[in-house]
Amino acid sequence: MTESDKQAAPPGVLATLRVTPVPVRYLLGGVLVNQLGAFMQTFLALFLVHQKFPVGEVGIFLGAYSLGAVFGTLLGGELTHRLGARNTIITAMTGSAVLVASMPLLAEPGLEIALAAVVASAGLITQAYRPAASAMLTELMPEEHRVMAFSMLRIALNVGAAVGPLVAAVLIGLDWSALFWFDAATALLYAVVAALLLPRTPVGKQADKTADRTPEKDRTPEKKGGSYAVVLRDHRYVLYLLGMLLSAIVYIQSMAILPLQLTEGGHSPRLYSAVLITSSLLVITCELKITSYVQSWKPAVAGGLGIAVMGLGLAGYALAPTAAAVVLGLIVLSDVGLMVSGPTTFAHPAKKPAEHRARYLAASQAMFGLGSAVGPAVGVFAWDHLGASAWWLCGAVALLSAAATALGLHEPAEARTRPAAETVSA
Repeated sequence: MTESDKQAAPPGVLATLRVTPVPVRYLLGGVLVNQLGAFMQTFLALFLVHQKFPVGEVGIFLGAYSLGAVFGTLLGGELTHRLGARNTIITAMTGSAVLVASMPLLAEPGLEIALAAVVASAGLITQAYRPAASAMLTELMPEEHRVMAFSMLRIALNVGAAVGPLVAAVLIGLDWSALFWFDAATALLYAVVAALLLPRTPVGKQADKTADRTPEKDRTPEKKGGSYAVVLRDHRYVLYLLGMLLSAIVYIQSMAILPLQLTEGGHSPRLYSAVLITSSLLVITCELKITSYVQSWKPAVAGGLGIAVMGLGLAGYALAPTAAAVVLGLIVLSDVGLMVSGPTTFAHPAKKPAEHRARYLAASQAMFGLGSAVGPAVGVFAWDHLGASAWWLCGAVALLSAAATALGLHEPAEARTRPAAETVSA
């Protein structure tokens, strides 16, 4: 290999780990710890059923949490812009700890309104940390390692999501209240880590000065705009957001339609559990290595192709709900497609100018969260009316998502040659 080839080769996993700054390791460690106790959304329904709440009310509470989570992500982007990433993480995690710890005290008859308010507020404040964590990751990691850094962030979330239910099973055996107290404790620990170990990063006008040296009088209207209007005026980015929304709606069907199909096909719940565990292990063990190759691809190719492959895998469920079809569809195709597209698509907002980056990150995560929230209802409706053909619909929507994502991630030649601060509206 020539010297020029070595310089052109994308950085590998070990190379990225070696150059990862210490604060980023603390940041990812905090995300992992918090995710280990992120039981609120996953176990809220079971807890409320255990407390003898009617099923109809349980659905309302889940909807309140999901709605709060979507708006909380947008709130997190705005707080990050105004307070900074570190302060936003501290505020969000401290608030989350207080609200989640109060849950067992409010899950009583006659306190439904107060409980709904706390559930919605918990979704709002808990999810506010995510844009802040992504913004700090962007600020601290060298640009050539950012895609890999977002893959590392996804690994931290996946490890927590895989191990967390095992911890929850032990806690539920002791006391349901312990589940929420542990959740609160992990959030508070993340707040302490942020306060003691995470650095302050530029915010607001300070970020504006460091990222864009264009004189105020020469700035375009897009750069002067505040709040999320800047994001909405970026038409190419709006296409990217549409792709994120649709891809989330499609992927969540592996947790909405698939268990219904397996149950109707006479399969044991153990098959679905085994598939989920295997899927998590595959992502945890393979995504970084796949990213080390994919990060050198054009973003439009990685994002569009990955989502299309994911959709192809899910569409395969229409053939037969057999064990072989599940493994082939979910693991070999769907998860590989997700691993190809995920790091690149989630890292895309990091390319935006610093003075608006937190809002771009928040908008991306909010769209994915919205898709994950409404996806199960959409999927169950489709399954009820179409049966197994609902998977073909998933495949078609995935192709639409792939096209929108590829167009949104496409970088015109002139945009690739401009400084980052000049590419607010592509």
